[in-house]
This record gives sequence, C-alpha cells and structure tokens, in this order.
Amino acid sequence: MKAKFFKRCSWLVAMILLIFSIPTIGQDELSTDTFSNILSTLKQGSMQEREQAIDQLAGSGHARALAVSQALLDGKLFLLKADDKLVIGLENNQGYDISDVLTGEKSGTVEREAVTKINLTNKLRGSLRKIIGQLELSADDPTVRLAAVKAMAKEADDNTLALLKTRAEIETDVDVKKAIALVFLLQDMNSTDKAVRIKAIDALKDHNSLDAVNQLKGMVEKDADGQPLEADADIRNLAGAALAKISTRLQIYSSIETVFFGLSLGAVLVLAAIGLAITFGVMGIINMAHGELMMLGAYTTYVMQQLLPNHLGVALILSIPVAFLVAALVGVAIERGIIRFLYGRPLETLLATFGVSLFLQQTVRSIFSPLNRSVATPEWMSGSWQINDFLSLTWNRFYILVFCLLVFIALLQILKHTKLGLEVRAVAQNRNMAKAMGIPTARVDAMTFGLGSGIAGVAGVALSQITNVGPNLGQAYIVDSFMVVVFGGVGNLLGTLVAGFSLGIANKFLEPFAGAVLAKILVLVFIILFIQKRPRGLFPQKGRSAEA
Repeated sequence: MKAKFFKRCSWLVAMILLIFSIPTIGQDELSTDTFSNILSTLKQGSMQEREQAIDQLAGSGHARALAVSQALLDGKLFLLKADDKLVIGLENNQGYDISDVLTGEKSGTVEREAVTKINLTNKLRGSLRKIIGQLELSADDPTVRLAAVKAMAKEADDNTLALLKTRAEIETDVDVKKAIALVFLLQDMNSTDKAVRIKAIDALKDHNSLDAVNQLKGMVEKDADGQPLEADADIRNLAGAALAKISTRLQIYSSIETVFFGLSLGAVLVLAAIGLAITFGVMGIINMAHGELMMLGAYTTYVMQQLLPNHLGVALILSIPVAFLVAALVGVAIERGIIRFLYGRPLETLLATFGVSLFLQQTVRSIFSPLNRSVATPEWMSGSWQINDFLSLTWNRFYILVFCLLVFIALLQILKHTKLGLEVRAVAQNRNMAKAMGIPTARVDAMTFGLGSGIAGVAGVALSQITNVGPNLGQAYIVDSFMVVVFGGVGNLLGTLVAGFSLGIANKFLEPFAGAVLAKILVLVFIILFIQKRPRGLFPQKGRSAEA
C-alpha cells in the first residue's frame, strides 16, 4: 500500500511540474522568436522598420536585449557577410573579435572587410538611449540603475516619467531614489501651480545638480531689455536664495578638486625629484641627465605595451620593475664611466651630465624617431570617480598619487632597514669617517646613483600615463625637480615630499588667476625669496652636506 501511495504521489508531482513548465517553455520560445524577428529587422529592414524594432527590444523580455541595444548604440553591432548573421564585434589589431548576439559566445576573429556595421540615425540613437535606460532600470546593480535614471532624465517624457514613478515605489537604494526624486523636482519647476514650484525650489537647494543650477539661473536672469525672465517676484527671490546656497557648496567642491589636482601634480613632482634628492644629497652631484632617465622609464612602458598589446594593465605593472632596472643600469654606467672622475668639481659634473642628457635624447630619437609616442591607459585607470555633479576625480591621477606614496614608503624602508641604506646614511653624514670605518664609498656611490636613477625610471612610468612620451619629456621636469629638492632641503626625503605637494597645490590654486606660465614664475620667485631667508630649505640635512 505504501509503495502504491508513493508511486501515485510521484506521478501527481510530475504532472504538476509538467503543467507549470508548459507556459514557461512557451514564453521562452515566444521571447526567442520575437527577439530573432527583431534582429532580422535590424539586419535588413529600412530605417523606419529599424525604429519599430528598436521600440520592441525593451518589451522582448530576452536576456540579451540590453547587450544588443548597447552594442548597437556603441557601433559594435555588425553583419557578418559570410554567414549573413548579426554579431557583436570588439576591435583589435587584426580586425574584430566577434561573438554571437543570441548567446554571447565568442566566435573568433575576423578581418575588417568581413563585416558591415549596422548604421543608425540620430533619432534612432535617442530611442536606443531610452530603451537602454528602461532595461537598466530593472538591473540588480544599484550603480547601473542610478546611471539609467540619469540617462532617462536627459530626455524625460510622459512614458519615462511613468516608468520612473513605478520604479520609485519599489526602489530600495537611497541614491537611486534621490536621483528619481530629482527628476520629478526638475519637472515641477516648470509647473503652472505656484505652490508646486515653490516646494520644488525649496527642495532643490539641497541637491548637488547642475541641471538644478541651470534652471535656477534661468529664473533669476534678465533678458536683453533688462526685464526678469521670471515674472513672479516670489519665485525669483526663492530661486536666488537656493542658488546662493548651492553656489557655496559648489565653491567648496571646487576647492576640494583643486587640492586633489594639486596633490596629483605634487605626486608627479615628488616622483621626479625623489631620486635627485638621493644623488644630490649623498653625492653632491648636480645630475642634468635626471630628466632623461625619467624619459627612459616612460619609453620602457611604451615598449612593454608593444610586447603585450592585449594586456595593458599587466604591461603597465611589469613596466615598474623593468623601468627601474633599465634606468638604474644606465645610472650606474654614467657614474662608473663619467661622474666618478669628476667628484669635487661640480661645474664640470653639471656640464658632463648635460652632455649625457643630449646623448640619451639623440639615442632615443634614433631608435624611436623624434615623434611622440602615445602610451595607452589601462581600463582600470581610465575615466573618473563621479562623486556628484560638482566633484569628479580622475582615476589615473588618483593611482599616481597612491603610487607616489608607495614608492616613498618603500624608499624609506630601504634606507632605514637595509645594509645599503645604512651605508648611504653613513656616507651622507661623513664620507671620510665612513671610508675610515671600512665602508666602500666608491661602491656606495655607484649603488646610490643607481638607486636614484632607478626611481627616476619609475617616475617615467607614472608620467607616461598623463602625458605623451617623447625625447624631450624629461626637460619639462628637471627644473621643477631641482626646485623641489632645494625648497625641501637638499638630501632630505621628508622635505622633498612636503615641498613637492606644497608646490603642486600652490600651482593649481594660482593657475585660475595667473595662468599656468605666470603661476610657475610666481612659485619660482617665492622659492628664491624663501632661500634667501632659509638657504638650507624647509628641512635642513645634517651631516656632510650641511658642513659643506
């Protein structure tokens, strides 16, 4: 009896599952068939038929609708001539890496002539943006939903507002809900009801939105005849007060952005000067070829990307140790071949290293040509961190700032906790006593110059991410590097760090008022006056340099 009972129950369960699976299978087949028809229309239909097909994409319910819509908008949807089917293509050096539109599976690489791009009109692009926004509005990732709301807000119509209103009722993310509320507040500012407008203006003063600022400015501005564009005085006064409150926050965010760009410029100056601070402080050498050592590091990054064209991030990371080794070996060769014969003769050392800089520039011109080389930025360093409409921080400068601090900390650890660091500090404080204690000062000089040169090469890797790589790259930073070293205190690493960041921030705050060139001149004048009062800089070095 029990066996019969269990058998009947299993049959009943199987029948229930079959009944519930039939509609699901039918819906999936319907969705796939509808999606295939849409793709067929996109492939060979007229522009009007394509417009209708694009409108049907959002309602197709297919999992690949968003990917196909985005590929079509980005110009990455192609017709594969040989098979007469649509594919998504990503450009590479050989042609395109293609994948199937229905499954997303990669299908290999084809030449550029093997595919034809699916073209769009501006009207179709506008429709696509709306559809992408609708599809992304239901995404699981709140970041994607937030981007969708912002995209839909640019072309808000009745359908868009209806979708946003429905989404607002079920939305759980605070930032997305705030973005949706902002869309409706901007719409309420154009309402015919004065009470609604006043309420919207009062709420908008707490939003960091450029659209809100533009609409508020329109309410307080006057026409060519001097008459206010907004007839209602109450609305004008309220809009002016809201605009003043937003402007205060805008100035604060602008100052934060200026400080960030100043710190990023300072990071570049510190990286450029920190190697010079070591060689100048320990050896007393004025190395005019320091900028060319940075140039070698930048070209090393370029070469590594040519060797690994499909792995830009890996190439950039590998460039750091490789650039250090290349620049360090060149630095040791310069010290052993030229500088060691010129100790105690600073003017001749300056002229000799200047000649080395010209030689390195001409060597690079002969190998890579005089033209600038562009080094690509990896995807994870591209773009910016958009905190709000008023504040945006670029990722490449942020990573350079972090990289500068890591290099500085690593160098401090080397100088404080290694045998080389101990010997370098001993020679810097008293060369004759160190020599008497058995420290091989000639080897320390070579290693010190190699260390400083290697750090210059690492600085070149960072510079390659913010400027073009060319034979004259180093000349733009050599003077600034010496200014940082002298201002911070010759041979003092902490002084170099403080001086670099200080000069970077000062430059960025002066540029809006004085311009880039005059700002540098003002900084130079300040350093000259400062050195008159404190000839040994912010943090004077103790030891041989101070005694000299």
